[in-house]
Amino acid sequence: MKNYEFMNIEIISGSPRPDSVTFRVAQYLHNLFAAKTNYHIGLIDVREHAFGLLQRVIVSVEKAPEAHKAIAERMFAADAFILVTPEYNGSYSPALKNLLDHFPKQMHKPFGIVTASKGAMGGMRASQQMQLLINALFGIGSPYMLVIPFVDKKLDAEGNLLDGSFQSNIDTFVHEYLWLAERICKNNK
Repeated sequence: MKNYEFMNIEIISGSPRPDSVTFRVAQYLHNLFAAKTNYHIGLIDVREHAFGLLQRVIVSVEKAPEAHKAIAERMFAADAFILVTPEYNGSYSPALKNLLDHFPKQMHKPFGIVTASKGAMGGMRASQQMQLLINALFGIGSPYMLVIPFVDKKLDAEGNLLDGSFQSNIDTFVHEYLWLAERICKNNK
């Protein structure tokens, strides 16, 4: 893959469950992007951030509550995002939405959509709902989404790929996401 100007990509793992299978996907993508690009690749795990119900939006790092300054720095510094979520009742994780709601709109920033489940649909309905979420954030979603059915058979608990036949799906997602993110971020700088 070609490496362009520096870009700061944050992968957000949106499952609050202690034994999250979608976190496996976030780990795998983090390692893959770190190995294949020269970009800064971060991994934000919603389990590590205790956001309560939204009372007010964090408008800057300086105005962030002390407990949220570190994540605020990362959210404001991000040039692009990849959202990884399980499917909850036909939608994405409420914990992911709550985290995003605590920050301003992500205007003109590229987003990748990744859903995963142990079932045959792989979070397809959540991926459709996430497209609406990205529009509401004024972000730009990559049209190629990564939907992973039977995720527990494709990735192990440490985020290692078990099913080599799925690699081409991942590679296409990565290629299409980087194509979009590189062009948007280059124009935004």
